[in-house]
Amino acid sequence: MPASSPTLSDTGAVLCAVLILLVPLAGAGLALINTGLGRSRSAAHMMTASLCVVSVAAIAYCACGFAFQGFAGLPAHVVMIGGKPWSWLGRGPIFMRHMTLGASPASLATLLGMFSAGLAALIPLGAGADRWRLGACSLSTALLAGLTYPLFAHWSWGGGWLAQLGANYGLGQGFVDGGGAGAIQAVGGLTALAMAWILGARRGKYAHDGMPSAIPGHNAVYVVFGCVLALVGWCGLNSAGAILFSGTDAGAVVRVAMNSLLSAASAALTAALVTHTRFGKPDASLTANGWIGGLAASSGACAFALPVEAIAIGIIAGLLVPVAVEWFELRMSVDDPGGSISAHAMGGLWGVLSVGIFASMSPHAIGAAGEPVRAGQWLAQVVGIATLIGFMLPLTYGLNWALDRVYPQRVPAEGERQGMDLYELGAGAYPEFLTHGDEFTER
Repeated sequence: MPASSPTLSDTGAVLCAVLILLVPLAGAGLALINTGLGRSRSAAHMMTASLCVVSVAAIAYCACGFAFQGFAGLPAHVVMIGGKPWSWLGRGPIFMRHMTLGASPASLATLLGMFSAGLAALIPLGAGADRWRLGACSLSTALLAGLTYPLFAHWSWGGGWLAQLGANYGLGQGFVDGGGAGAIQAVGGLTALAMAWILGARRGKYAHDGMPSAIPGHNAVYVVFGCVLALVGWCGLNSAGAILFSGTDAGAVVRVAMNSLLSAASAALTAALVTHTRFGKPDASLTANGWIGGLAASSGACAFALPVEAIAIGIIAGLLVPVAVEWFELRMSVDDPGGSISAHAMGGLWGVLSVGIFASMSPHAIGAAGEPVRAGQWLAQVVGIATLIGFMLPLTYGLNWALDRVYPQRVPAEGERQGMDLYELGAGAYPEFLTHGDEFTER
């Protein structure tokens, strides 16, 4: 990551702003996917929760999120270790006071961060589907957008200590995360894992012997259409992130969008092939999760990977996601209706690692001014992964566990039996149709 704030021409700033305005389409896609993979009697609740968490994320990020995240070149809290400065937290104004919001890179990063915080907050909703209270998921989002997301985003995007691993410790260009494979996807996916642990499994998901029962999603059309919307939003997210945080020029947008599409396409086809081989027929939900996993993985190396490398990244993501879904469900007894943990956490972590693997093979430099890739890039990426799993996951779990003690996050059993729509909203998404009861899942 560049040590100082990048500069943008007027044309580059306008292009970056347009790309950022595409990011909400990725959020709309995730909302549809989470809704389609959940029960019909919770569909309206999921869409309402999606709107609420995006709203809460925007306000929390405005209140303190950007102040903690900051931007390269802006004030930050620094600690001296070994005679070298290490930045650990942004030192910006609360509620963005006295900030000049215009076409500067810092202003564009603020807008992108606001959308990115909302996108990260949508990811845990898939894991908490059919049982996560509306008020609780809104409070949890305030923690994510106001603290955990901006904290890691500062370390990776805001000139923090992970980005400084190159300048201070000689590890390549420092931690590189062009489109948010770590900052958005892995942070959101690991939050989903924490929430799945805290909430527990849905009623009827596991039999007395511990074997899981299949609870199919209610609308595959929502899921597939959500994948298409997510692709458009991801192209904007990855392209804007590459310009603002990886120092690439505006002309790299074509390469970034192509890599995003190729990674998603190869991941979806691989997931379809894996499920066809294992079950005799391709599985629609796992194919969709493979597509999203490929997009999540593409966010790491999107700025510099060659097309063939993007295909390889997608193939590995497509292999990883179905295996992870089965492993979490069978071995870990984690009920994740939307596949958020496998698609976003595992896909994002693989995307972070792929930067270190493919960086030395690419003719494109990871950073500004065409700087050559130095040795140790893979180690910088591993340090980032260790930070995500070893620090961000326990922090997220601890904060949400404490919240659960004060404000229980899971809906009562009656609410889950009745359906989240009727219990929390008072009306269903499909009032003219009969929604299915528990007779399909209870033993």
